[in-house]
Amino acid sequence: MAILQRWPLTATRDTIVYPESDGKPMAESDLHREIMVWIIQLLQRFFAGQQVYVSGNLLIYYEKGNPRKSVAPDCFVVWDVEPRLRLTYKLWEEGQAPLVVFEVTSRSTRREDMKDKMRLYAQLGVEEYYLYDPTGDYLKPSLAAFQRAGDGFVPMQLDNGEMRLGDLTFLPAEGESPEYVSPRLGLRLALDEQNRLQFYSVASGQRLLSDFEISQQFEAENARLRAELARLLGELA
Repeated sequence: MAILQRWPLTATRDTIVYPESDGKPMAESDLHREIMVWIIQLLQRFFAGQQVYVSGNLLIYYEKGNPRKSVAPDCFVVWDVEPRLRLTYKLWEEGQAPLVVFEVTSRSTRREDMKDKMRLYAQLGVEEYYLYDPTGDYLKPSLAAFQRAGDGFVPMQLDNGEMRLGDLTFLPAEGESPEYVSPRLGLRLALDEQNRLQFYSVASGQRLLSDFEISQQFEAENARLRAELARLLGELA
């Protein structure tokens, strides 16, 4: 007599559910959420038209068959995958792991960001890991960068740190904010006078602008053109 199997002995792809949410809030504050979205949008525009996927607050599942093994970086960048909308990111289906990760950190998340996540990201193959503490809650200065070395991470070399030219040594000015150059992103990361994280293209030197800044520039240019047209019409009259 056949025995009915009520539960499968081994889970299959059809029976395993990989939730789209882990039940945790998107960010711990409005400020952290806005910065997270801002970083994602800047990098998405910078890599537009390329096979580069930029996302954030999206569950990355890294162990097939185990929906408990997931992590949701504030922002992550993956190369050589289609930049399309996704519900989740499964490493075994995509075939590519993130190479750059950003976390908008704070005192309440520092243990997870500096230990648990850092260890996991190294295991996943992340090459560059950036922590930004917008309120200066515990990171001083508020920007820290790490690059993978072996099975872990080491601090990234400052782009504006000590520089030697022959027998001469040039030191950064006292209180000068750190600057880092990301080989993967092709961007220079720095803090401005208000402690805000800024991105600059290494190729052009231009700062990456937000949607709001681009809109402001567009409106200012339109206003200038309208004023110029009015001046010309006035001269003709």
